[in-house]
Amino acid sequence: MNYLSKDIRTIHNAILDGKVTPLDLVIEAISLAKKDNNNAFEYICEKEAIQKAKSLDKNKISKLLYGIPVVIKDNYATKDIPTTASSNILNGYVPVFSSEVVTRLENEGAIVIGKSTMDELAMGGTGTNGHLGITYNPWDKSHTHIIGGSSSGSAASVSAGIVPFSIGSDTGDSVRKPASYAGLVGLKPTWGRISRYGLFPFACSLDHVAYFTRNVFDSACILNVLAGRDDKDFSSSFKEVEDYTKQLDNPLLGKKIAVIKEINDSVSSQTIKEQFNKTVAFLRDNGAVVDEISIDQKLLRAIYSTYIIIASAEATSNYASLDGIKFGNRIDGNSYEEVVKKTRTAGFSAYAKRRFVIGSLSLLKENQNELFLRAQKCRRLIVNAFNKVFEKYDAIYAPASPTVAPLIKTTKVQIDNDSLIADNYMAFANLGGFPSITIPIGFCDGLPFGGNLTAKPFDESNLLNIANELEKKTGLANIVAGK
Repeated sequence: MNYLSKDIRTIHNAILDGKVTPLDLVIEAISLAKKDNNNAFEYICEKEAIQKAKSLDKNKISKLLYGIPVVIKDNYATKDIPTTASSNILNGYVPVFSSEVVTRLENEGAIVIGKSTMDELAMGGTGTNGHLGITYNPWDKSHTHIIGGSSSGSAASVSAGIVPFSIGSDTGDSVRKPASYAGLVGLKPTWGRISRYGLFPFACSLDHVAYFTRNVFDSACILNVLAGRDDKDFSSSFKEVEDYTKQLDNPLLGKKIAVIKEINDSVSSQTIKEQFNKTVAFLRDNGAVVDEISIDQKLLRAIYSTYIIIASAEATSNYASLDGIKFGNRIDGNSYEEVVKKTRTAGFSAYAKRRFVIGSLSLLKENQNELFLRAQKCRRLIVNAFNKVFEKYDAIYAPASPTVAPLIKTTKVQIDNDSLIADNYMAFANLGGFPSITIPIGFCDGLPFGGNLTAKPFDESNLLNIANELEKKTGLANIVAGK
């Protein structure tokens, strides 16, 4: 029996009943990873994972994640395991420590079986610009559709049934958008809810630890493990950690949910609109108050440009250390300047270089007022607008994407005005640090698509409750591509 395509509880119970062992699961996961044809893996931890499975403390068998294989996005440090962030400049880099996320998972008995492909340095939303090439969507056997990014390989590994959950990171919508394209649950908790120690910094004020599961319950369980203060990360919150599974089945009666008209109007797929409206009707039929509201289109259209300027500026600063002198692979030259120029020219993709150009331009003294500081002011206006919504509503609900996964050949097309809002609005949750979750709500032309819920900071229990009730309606928990 292929247990890895099941949910975490089913696998856990099988381990407790002696139907399968951690070593069986690891061997099966590694076998599937080696057969993967979606380009989901940077590195398969065969030797390390088998050794870990053989040496697990059997006294921890009651822990839910005991013996469960997991895939980690390749921008999380993993001790003695290569970590490249899918960039040539970091080829061969092996950390001497593990990120806090990996440490907490391993303390619960989870076993890392691989590091996943991603958009280089987490910059990008397509899964097409990592140094190993395009990561494909497992729902499309013709390999013509993207899976999205930047957490592309992590999404593909869960969607294909290789592991039951995986870790990604979300700076704009880097887990929640691929979750929509892959038929998965993608959760980005509140900024600071989970320690980012050991996560390569892309844009520190926007970066969130995030992850993929196949159902909402599993998502709540993973949050129970990962949430909480870490003194190694000064931005992690001291706020008490709840049991996020306790309120999952609460009734929807009295919940107040906002649907934003301008986002829905920007959705191009009629199938997605119709299915989304059915889920809205379900919420109302089960006692929730669902209101259609408006937010200034100028602010919604400004989300993408605000995000790009701030993210690029922070990335330019954070990745300045990748110069061949202090860090990263080195190409020799006759001077310091020549070494840096040669190293960064050869080490970064064209996409990453464009981001650095935007960031550098925004941070120039003569441009700061017009670009970087203006983007920060716009960020405040955007966050204020959504904070005002959360004063009255428990959650905001919208389609996670205006379409199903786009064709690979169209990913370089400029964003058009019709899709600008619906394709990029989810970045508001990063600008404000709000918890946000995508769940599958339907299919179109054989490809899945999702709905997205966002709540006020540290209201994950309420967010997961609404998502769980929606999941019951759709019946799309635990789906796996091709099964």
